[in-house]
Amino acid sequence: MKIPRLKKNSIALIAVFGICILLNILARLIPGFADAYLEYVFPVFNNTFGRLLSPIPFSVGEILILIALIGLPLSVILYIVLMIIKKGRRKRVSHIYFKIVAWCVAYVMVTETLNCFIMYQCSTFASKNGISEDSYTVAQLLDLYEALAKKTNEASSQIQRDENGAFILTADLSETAKENLLALSDRYPVLDGFYTNPKPVINSYFMSQQYLMGIYFPFTLEANYNHLMYNSNKPCTVTHELIHTQGIILEDEANFIAFLACSESENAEYRYSGYLSALKYVMNKSFDAVANMEDSYKERYNDITYSIDYNIWVDIQGNQDYWESVQEEDEGLLPSEVVDEIGNDFLDANLKFNGVEDGRQSYGRMVDLLLNYYNDKGYI
Repeated sequence: MKIPRLKKNSIALIAVFGICILLNILARLIPGFADAYLEYVFPVFNNTFGRLLSPIPFSVGEILILIALIGLPLSVILYIVLMIIKKGRRKRVSHIYFKIVAWCVAYVMVTETLNCFIMYQCSTFASKNGISEDSYTVAQLLDLYEALAKKTNEASSQIQRDENGAFILTADLSETAKENLLALSDRYPVLDGFYTNPKPVINSYFMSQQYLMGIYFPFTLEANYNHLMYNSNKPCTVTHELIHTQGIILEDEANFIAFLACSESENAEYRYSGYLSALKYVMNKSFDAVANMEDSYKERYNDITYSIDYNIWVDIQGNQDYWESVQEEDEGLLPSEVVDEIGNDFLDANLKFNGVEDGRQSYGRMVDLLLNYYNDKGYI
């Protein structure tokens, strides 16, 4: 029996998928492989591909997704039509169609592997930067909550507000964020290097239906943000997404570093955004922690909560009102409930596939990093 010879296109596709699979296996099995890749290889892509797309004023990744969402069903219809009318050339039509589809899948696989999947296997930010990873007590958590409440109150007094007391954003959402991150690079060298321009997503309402504030597209190396969300979220969110473009993929680490960059910024609005973001995470964790504790812990939690400035509550409520308004309006192409469920399931599955066992819950683990950093340093 004669073994059919593979064509060059098939060989190339097999090689591409094989290399991607091999790289993912090596990253998971060989200690230090992902760390070396992040240090020596990934910056090459960021400094070439990232620089190429950065000047484009819109999100190329978003456009590619829209093309895929519209083009995929249209291509299936076109394929069916051609198979009907091109009876004598069906084999060639199928060959061309599936070749295009295969290379599109290969592109996604390559970019996801090189710009995302491998970095999930890196050593933790804490272990690489001498931050302890100890467990903590509820009392220590409340100490952090109290410190954050004071810092957020202080930052709140330094920003502009409208006649209703709501946060007014005047700072830019690009250069200041980059400067804040580069200022940390002396302590954390992974933050040094080229930063792409963060881009607002045109279909931000669709993001809002999923409660999404920002998203990193590995296939275009772009940091994207929801331009419709409540303003106090924007500086910290943009910073968070820019951190992903440096190969720091874990959400809790990006949250933590975004807090450090914003809280140490010379810009008051960035400081406030960073402190407010951290305060909300710690507030929620503290609330859960004291639920089954004795009354003295609950009383302390209440005292700290009551000490938070009224204007901060205006922003917390304004943020909540925005997300609720999107769910109530429900003006998207799909119902918000469906979009949110699909988005949550996809994000959760993607994180767990890459070894993040607690999936979406990992966002909140920034509190652990923040608490250990606070206990190590004695300040935030």
